[in-house]
Parts: sequence; structure tokens; C-alpha cells
Amino acid sequence: MKRLRVLVTCGATWSPIDEVRVISNISSGQMGHLIASFFKSQGAHVTVIEGPVTHQLIDKGIRVIKYRYFDELAKALRLELVKRYDVVVHAAAVSDFRLLKSSKTKISSVKGLTLRLVPNPKLIKDIKRQSPRCFLIGFKLEPNLNLVNVFGYVKPLFEEAGCDLVVANTLKDGYQGFIIDKEGNMLSRASNKRALALRLVKLTCNAQK
Repeated sequence: MKRLRVLVTCGATWSPIDEVRVISNISSGQMGHLIASFFKSQGAHVTVIEGPVTHQLIDKGIRVIKYRYFDELAKALRLELVKRYDVVVHAAAVSDFRLLKSSKTKISSVKGLTLRLVPNPKLIKDIKRQSPRCFLIGFKLEPNLNLVNVFGYVKPLFEEAGCDLVVANTLKDGYQGFIIDKEGNMLSRASNKRALALRLVKLTCNAQK
């Protein structure tokens, strides 16, 4: 097998409220770090685009590009995708919303505050357009995932983003992850992130042979 070039996004994404406050989420970055480390253990060249994380990436042999805000992530992705990666794993928890208008100065906390949010573009929809030959892996977190119809939750990522595999996650009753292909087959499932990441990397490496 050739030495794969792998790009992994992970971590939270900030949307600014004012110069000191942000809207964020609770993504730790752990899943992306595990995937990156397992790919490296298979001999891949790995780059991680990493947002604000609570989990530390300890593998020093992996190139890391940091971001905090949605626009920084979008720019980093755009610049990296011209390098023709073999595999792109988009595991970052990208902000679904941003403020219609954020403040460039700190907003007073004396009075109440109403925030008007608008949707952010779906970055994953542009990945195949920028890198059409990459093997694209998307992620979908559903708090109340219906295990009878997992494919129904992830089908838009195949149809609209051109994903080759999608990982459906749920935190209900503890972590569960499911690896789905574009035909709707469940290729693997796991009850912890480490096992899921390892199986995902093995499936992807086999697909690249």
C-alpha cells in the first residue's frame, strides 16, 4: 500500500459574540486525535486541523494546524485541500450557527441580551469539490439516534457531500458509533471511541489498497 496522505479535522468551532465572548460546543477532539494517531501508525503522512480542544494530541509526528473560529477552519481547509490528500476525515464539530452581527467591542452585561443566529455554510459540502479524488469520511452526531434506521440520518452526507463513509454517533446510554457506507451497509459498530477509530482506519486503509 502506498503511504497515504491523510487530513483530519477535529475539535470545537467558535462563533464570536463580541471581542471576548463566543458560542461554542463541547467537542473534545479525542476522536480526531485517535484517528490521526492510528493512521500514523499505519505509515500515513497525517495533518490535523485542530480547533479548541480539551484532549491533548501527544503524537509529535503529526503536523497540526490550529484554528478557533469558523472562518479560520474554512480557510485552513481550503489551503490544505489543494495538496491532494488521499483521505479526508472531517470530524470537527463545526458551528451550525453564527451571529447575524457580532460586536467588535465587549457588550455590557448590565442588561439582557438577545442573539440572532443564522446558519453557517456546510463546509463538508465543498470538500469533494475542492478535492474530488479524496476518500471522504463524514461524521453525524444524533443525541437520539434510531438504531433501526441509522442510514436515514446520514444519507444527506452521501447525497449532498459525496462522502465515501459516514460515522453516525450517539451519546444516548453511553457512546455508540456506527460506520456506514454509501449503500447503507453498517460496516462496523463500537461502544467506545478508540475501537471505532481503529476500525475506521482499518476499513479506510483496506479501501485504498
